[in-house]
Amino acid sequence: MRLPGWCLLAGLALAACSTPPAPVVERSERPPMKLQSNGTYRVRKGDTLHAIAFRFGMDHRDIARWNGIVPPYTIFPDQVLKMSPPRTTQAARVTGNQSTSRTTPPPAVRPKPPVATKPAPARTTPAPSGPLTWRWPTEGRLLRGFLPNDPSRNGLDIAGSVGQDIRAAAGGTVVYSGNGLIGYGELIIIKHDERLLSAYAHNRVRLVGEGESVALGQKIAEMGRNDRNEALLHFEVRSDGRPVDPLGHLPRR
Repeated sequence: MRLPGWCLLAGLALAACSTPPAPVVERSERPPMKLQSNGTYRVRKGDTLHAIAFRFGMDHRDIARWNGIVPPYTIFPDQVLKMSPPRTTQAARVTGNQSTSRTTPPPAVRPKPPVATKPAPARTTPAPSGPLTWRWPTEGRLLRGFLPNDPSRNGLDIAGSVGQDIRAAAGGTVVYSGNGLIGYGELIIIKHDERLLSAYAHNRVRLVGEGESVALGQKIAEMGRNDRNEALLHFEVRSDGRPVDPLGHLPRR
């Protein structure tokens, strides 16, 4: 028996409604962060000092010190950052033309008046009063674990379902919320103290912005998919800018 045309159209509409949503893929079209030929980095719109340090596996405090940047570590588009310590300058250099050296004694150097120093700015993140309390950022099976010195295994891949809650693994301050780091999709980075950061990658939705304080267990995002169409959370912990095994901080399941 042939079905009326309207039945066929209704069936097609129902089939379309039952089709699973398209996978959430990385939406950033920005080129990857790269150092310039002289080893410096030119800041782009949307960059933060913590995100730059995270991308290159460095401590944000080192980059800040080399560039004279103080808390709250504000940077600007097109600002050029030194990404290595300055070379030590010699107190005196041989010019190679000593025959032309002057015999006139140098003028006396007058002592400079003392320079008034400004008080140190307040820190954006309070010093921890004790050891941090950690929890797992989401439920799910551990797909892949941490491997030292392997950039593709800088953290944990935790399987789950698209839309699943992602929660702060420890309390702290959001220092990055965006999609400017290639390979991480929608990314959130939380600073817990002056040494420790945690990162939450491949989110479908980010629910917190830069500068927000978050509590242990607070919902900060919803799970998305990575570039392999896997529904998961990629979770990292970094100490002094270097990736460390998150299992060393998370409680045993």
